Amino acid sequence: MKRDVGLAKALLLAVMVSVSTATAWQLWVVRHQTLAAADTNNLNLAKALNIYAEGVFTQSDMLLQGVADTLVSEDDAHGHLQRVQSLIEHQKRMLDQLDGVAVLDAQGNWLLYSKGQVPPGTNSAQRPYFTHHRDTRSNEIFISPPLRNPFSGEWGITVSRRLEDREGRFAGVAVIGLGLANFLRAFGTIALGSSGTISLTTNAGKMLVLYPYREQDIGLDFSKSANFQRHFAGTVGTASFRSSLDGRQRLYAFRKSDRYPVLTTVTLRHDEALQAWRQQALLTVGVVGALLAAMAAVGWRLIINIGRRVSAEASLRAAREDLLQANRRLAVLATQDQLTGLANRRSFDEVLSQECRRAVREGTSLALLLLDLDYFKRFNDEYGHVAGDQCLRAVADALRQCVRRPGDLVARYGGEELAVILPNTELPGALAVADQLLAHVRELDIPHRASPHERVTVSIGAATLWGTQASGPEQRLIEAADSALYRAKEIGRNRAMGHEEPLDGRAPG
Repeated sequence: MKRDVGLAKALLLAVMVSVSTATAWQLWVVRHQTLAAADTNNLNLAKALNIYAEGVFTQSDMLLQGVADTLVSEDDAHGHLQRVQSLIEHQKRMLDQLDGVAVLDAQGNWLLYSKGQVPPGTNSAQRPYFTHHRDTRSNEIFISPPLRNPFSGEWGITVSRRLEDREGRFAGVAVIGLGLANFLRAFGTIALGSSGTISLTTNAGKMLVLYPYREQDIGLDFSKSANFQRHFAGTVGTASFRSSLDGRQRLYAFRKSDRYPVLTTVTLRHDEALQAWRQQALLTVGVVGALLAAMAAVGWRLIINIGRRVSAEASLRAAREDLLQANRRLAVLATQDQLTGLANRRSFDEVLSQECRRAVREGTSLALLLLDLDYFKRFNDEYGHVAGDQCLRAVADALRQCVRRPGDLVARYGGEELAVILPNTELPGALAVADQLLAHVRELDIPHRASPHERVTVSIGAATLWGTQASGPEQRLIEAADSALYRAKEIGRNRAMGHEEPLDGRAPG
C-alpha cells in the first residue's frame, strides 16, 4: 500500500506538471503569435506610410523639375519668374504639405518666394541644401534635415534641385519647403495606440519627422547608434530593442524607399502590444490555477485517505503479529513449567501418550524415569521456599545437561517430582541415564542439613514399555516407574531402581 501512496503522489504531480506545462506552452505560443501579429501590422503600416512619403517627394520632384524647365526655357528673367509663380500656384493645390517654393541664384540670393515678396538682402548661401547643390553636380533632389523657415520660423524639411544655365554651369537652387505640421497632421489620423510612434528619417539615420511631435527630437542623429546600424541595414524588416528616446522596450517595423534616401519607421511599446495577451493570460492562469488547486485538494485528500488505509492495515498487521507472538508465548506457557523452564505436566502427558502409541505401533521400547528430590519438604522448612525454588531450578538444569537426544523430554511431573521420557531406550540404558543424573545432582553439592546425606539428592525409578499392550500403556508405564521410585526411597534414597519385569510379560533381550 505504501507503493500505492507513492504512485498516487506521482500521478497527481505528473498531472499538475503536465497541465501547468501545457498552459505555459500555450501562453508562450499565443504571446509569440501576438508579437508576430503586432510586427505584421506595424510593417504593413510602415509600407503604407512609405508609399505616402514617396508620393509627397515625387510630387515635390515633379514641381521642382517644372520650375527648372521653365527657368531654362525663358530668356526674360522677369518673365520666367512670373511663369514659375503661376506654375507653383497651380501645383500647390495637389501638394498639401507644401509650405512654400523659393528660387535662389548662384550666390544664394532669393529671387522668388511663392508666399510673398522677398525682403532685400535675403541670402541662404550657408543652408545645407544650397552648399550640397553648389558642390555636387547631380540632377537628383536633395532632402535636407529639418530647418526653420527664415520668414515664419516654423520647422520643416526642404526638397531641392540644382539649377544650371545653358552651358551647364551652376545657376542656383530651386527649393520646396514641406512643413512638419502638415506631415504630423497626416500621421495623426492613424490609430497607433497610446505609445505608438511614426518617424521619417534619412537612410543615414538623421531624423526628418517624428510623431508624436516633440521639438527636442528635431534633428536627432542615429547614424552612430548600434541598434540603428544592426537592425536597419536592410530594405524592410522588424526588430525589438530598448528605445534611446524613452528607455522602453519597443517593437520596430521599417521600410526604406526604393526611390529616395528615406526610411519610414513605425514603433509600438512592447508592453502595450502584449496588453490584451496579458489580460487573457491572467484570466487563463487564474482558471487553470483554480483547477489545479481543486485537483490538488481532491488528490491530496485521496492520498491522505490512502495513507490512513495504509496506516490502518499496518496497525492491523502489527496487531496480528503481536497476537501471533502472544499466541506463541501462550503456547510456550501452556507447555512449559514457569519455575524450572522444563516441560510441564500437560506437555509430559501429551508426549508420553504419543511415544507410547509409537512404541506400540512400531514394536520399540520406551523408558520412563521418575525423579523425586529427597527430603525436599525438610529443605523448604530449613531454608525457605525461595531457596527451595532455586534448588529445584538447579536440579532441572542438571537434568537438561544430561538428557540431550532430540526425542528425549525432561518435564516437571509435579511438586518436587521430575520425569524423563526416553524413546527407543531399554531398561539398562534408562538406568545408565539415571546414574548420570544422580552424579550431576551430587556435583551440584547443594547443602541440606535436614537430610542424612547432608546434600541435596534425588531418588529415581525407571520402567520400560516393551512391545504391544492391550490398553492403557501410559498409565501402566507411569505406575511401574513410580513403583521403582518407591522402592528406591525405601532402601535409602539417593539411588536409582528399575522395574524388574517388562510390561509385556517377557524378559527383554
